[in-house]
Amino acid sequence: MTRSTRRTRTRTLRVAGVGAAALLALSACSSSDSSSNSSPKSDTSASSSPKLSGTVTVFAAASLKESFTTLGKEFEKANPGTKVTFNFAGSDTLAASITGGAPADVFAAASPKTMAIVTDKKDAATTPATFVRNQLEIATLPGNPDKVASLKDLTKSGLKVVLCDKTVPCGAAAQKALDASKLKLTPASYEQDVKSALTKVELKEADAAVVYKTDVKAAGDKVEGVEFPESAKAVNEYPIALLKDAPNAEAAKAFIALVQSAEGQKVLTAAGFLQP
Repeated sequence: MTRSTRRTRTRTLRVAGVGAAALLALSACSSSDSSSNSSPKSDTSASSSPKLSGTVTVFAAASLKESFTTLGKEFEKANPGTKVTFNFAGSDTLAASITGGAPADVFAAASPKTMAIVTDKKDAATTPATFVRNQLEIATLPGNPDKVASLKDLTKSGLKVVLCDKTVPCGAAAQKALDASKLKLTPASYEQDVKSALTKVELKEADAAVVYKTDVKAAGDKVEGVEFPESAKAVNEYPIALLKDAPNAEAAKAFIALVQSAEGQKVLTAAGFLQP
């Protein structure tokens, strides 16, 4: 083999070696890119929304007791590991507790006015949203023995009537209806929440009470409901909001979402509430 031939062969081998090295490098890069491209996908699937857990504390107007209790059970069933606890009372009492520092995640009030007690103190983390409305009705003893047929009939002499306190949404609404009708009524007692007013009739300690339609419906055959047209002038809007420094904000947001969802609205309207 001549010296020229040997040089040519050596050059050819070098070129082949460089080409092989380049192919190996490209293969390694491709493998690395493939690995890095697939990595975010696995990260994305692993970083799906975290599972909800812990207790959600909801302060809610007394008139929401039956429907919210149902929604609480549905929430717990859909989110194993969570628990919803409720504090049902007059909205003004609840608002005072919240502004006083009581730990809670959610506030559902029976009127914008009572919600404002909380928002004015900047104790709400979100803008309150109306989720239902409610209308008044007269609750009488079963069979309506006193023949109550109108709001005016409640002013009859000798009739023992109970109202919610004027500071409570149901009491403020009742007063608004009475004022619109230019009627004056001195009740046997003022109660701190709508359930207390209704209980007076259920226990036959009062002949009638002005409460919400939802409460009359929830009482079943324990009372009889009487509608009156003036109630249309005193319909209450119910706002809900996430509270500032909520101990379980993520689960609280999910509960509020359930209340506002089609499923939640179905439970609420079945209880007698009106669409927002």
